[in-house]
Amino acid sequence: MIWNLDFWGKYRRQTEAARAQMLASEWGQRAVISSLVANVATAYFQLRALDSQLEISKRTLASRQQSLKLTKFLESHGSNSGLDVSQSQQLVYTASETIPDLERQIQQQENLLSILLGENPGSITRGQALTEQPVPEAVPAGLPSELLERRPDVRQAEEIIVAANAQIGVAKASFFPSISLTGTGGLESNALNRFINAPSQTWLGALSVAQPVFQGGALRSELRLSRAQYQEAVLSYQQTVQNAFEQVSNSLVASQKDREFREQQELLTQAARQTNQLSEVLYKNGGASYLQVLTSETNYFSAELNLVDAQLNERLALVQLYQSLGGGWQQ
Repeated sequence: MIWNLDFWGKYRRQTEAARAQMLASEWGQRAVISSLVANVATAYFQLRALDSQLEISKRTLASRQQSLKLTKFLESHGSNSGLDVSQSQQLVYTASETIPDLERQIQQQENLLSILLGENPGSITRGQALTEQPVPEAVPAGLPSELLERRPDVRQAEEIIVAANAQIGVAKASFFPSISLTGTGGLESNALNRFINAPSQTWLGALSVAQPVFQGGALRSELRLSRAQYQEAVLSYQQTVQNAFEQVSNSLVASQKDREFREQQELLTQAARQTNQLSEVLYKNGGASYLQVLTSETNYFSAELNLVDAQLNERLALVQLYQSLGGGWQQ
């Protein structure tokens, strides 16, 4: 049997490099899946937010149509002017114009979500309303940074370093003499005898005995390339980790501030609702002009729509935090 001096070393290093490259590819695929999951969650939350805004618009439209009937009735009995009717119509049209645009956005969002799910464009079965989607009270304190090691992009960068380091070993192994240790009958080969009995020759000269053509320059270039690729992999890993920490920091800030904004928007919406109710009572009893009703109605409608946006952003921030932590904060 003929054994090569460098065979097993090269084989081991090449196997390590191949395995690391395979793992890097797998983690790259997981990164794509992780992004897909986040995109699906984002698209669904956006769809449910549009549903909520459509519901608000339809409810507001129905209420304003009733107000328009009352305004016309009062005008017919001389209790108000045509200006009140015109302003009431303005409120109706303001609400009605939002409905077809929201319906368009909903259909387009359903198509987008269908494509993300690998299906043909079509309607999407609804689950819980946006406000019924569970939101944690607060992100737990003391989350360890080790959670980020689960991120697919970090794991992929790690395996790329392993593969690049193994490639250095493969390149180094190319310098090792490739000769037959044994000849016929399992005795010492002529190549081995010539190699060990050339003490006065240089290493490269001795290698020329063992190898027909020794391309030392090409092998050295290959080794330099492998080392450069390793350094590039290390820098890429550092950048990936720094990016992971930045994303977590941004997600934590967004989660906190979006929650605070939603809380303030709820207070604003409550105040706008009370103002709207009060202005309607005063108008019906002659204590306020319809201009005041117009203003309060407009403000309340805008506040309700803005509240939905705030509720949506709060949930989207959690989706981003989940993704940036590599799958939430459960260890």
